[in-house]
Amino acid sequence: MLNTEFALQKHLDYCVAQATKTLAQLPDNALIPRNIPPDENKWKLVDYEDWTSGFWPGVLWQLYEYTNDDAWKSKAEEYSNLLIPLSARPALDHDLGFQIYNSIGHGHRLTKSPAYKAILLKTANSLAGLFNPKVGTILSWPIMVEKMNWPHNTIIDNMINLELLFWANHNGGPKEWYDIALRHAETTMNNHFREDHTTYHVVVYDPLTGKKIKGLTHQGYADGSLWARGQAWAIYGFTMVYRETADPRFLDFVQKITDVYLERLPKDRIPYWDFDVPNILEEPRDASAAAVTASALLELSAYVPDPEKAAYYRDQAEQMIRVLSTEAFQSRDQNAAFLLHSTGHYPNGSEIDYAIIYADYYYLEALLRLYKLQNKQANIDSVLAEG
Repeated sequence: MLNTEFALQKHLDYCVAQATKTLAQLPDNALIPRNIPPDENKWKLVDYEDWTSGFWPGVLWQLYEYTNDDAWKSKAEEYSNLLIPLSARPALDHDLGFQIYNSIGHGHRLTKSPAYKAILLKTANSLAGLFNPKVGTILSWPIMVEKMNWPHNTIIDNMINLELLFWANHNGGPKEWYDIALRHAETTMNNHFREDHTTYHVVVYDPLTGKKIKGLTHQGYADGSLWARGQAWAIYGFTMVYRETADPRFLDFVQKITDVYLERLPKDRIPYWDFDVPNILEEPRDASAAAVTASALLELSAYVPDPEKAAYYRDQAEQMIRVLSTEAFQSRDQNAAFLLHSTGHYPNGSEIDYAIIYADYYYLEALLRLYKLQNKQANIDSVLAEG
């Protein structure tokens, strides 16, 4: 276990300081930070339609939660509001969950704004429109239907977007949205994984019969290789699905996919971008995969009934956080991001060894989850001492 609450707060305060630097950099032009190339110190910016657009406002909301400073709330609202047009049109792809739930979802959680609730429900309705009942999953990339001849394609990343549908059902939406999320998770569990519980990045289905055509990759090394962030998305997504359904099938399954990931990690617990790439020691890391996994493991550790296994998952998460919090991975004086050394889309030559906004988002989320766990334990210890 991480043994100093002070150190944890120090790294949360580091995130506050780095985000303050980012705000000082950003022009007043409704653009949102996405990445910083190696040896550069300025954010590359995108508009609200980019799939990563929700992560920066999500960072701001989480900093407001940590600091209780209304200045962060004001900035979080400003950048979240840029994304509202996404809720007013049919879904173009599965990323609506990443964009809207990871931004305005936090806003509603922290403010209970009726306007934010309405936006989330409208967005869930759009996302549900991509569901194919014959297949049992949400279509991820409509553009790839013709471009790549993938008639109905679903990527493992799509597991994250199910949280929007679960939330929406709990907050006034129809049961159909819960059923869509559940069916998507079931279908993905049955079709997206190899016998060793490693995931394909993409599975292609026949949209008329629902039959699985093939599993392949788009961002990994090869169709049969294990793309690191893909497995991280799976761990995070199925942990969330267990939370939302309390279905023991998902708790059993997520431990299997977690264990294979953990068994294959290098000593420092930060994966290379793909576990099966040749000459792996010469390949770039993916800090974003580590951040996603660390956050997921902190949640998963609370659900696992075996105390020894639960402690193992939490320890693994804390090891990842500890390494991500070292000079080797933190940006500090190099740029205004939180983390260095993420890999976006290696086969496409895109964002290789970059600072990337979603790595920062999940790193901050992991720090906050650990902070809450430590405070909860401290409160329990205090009550026991008084008793």
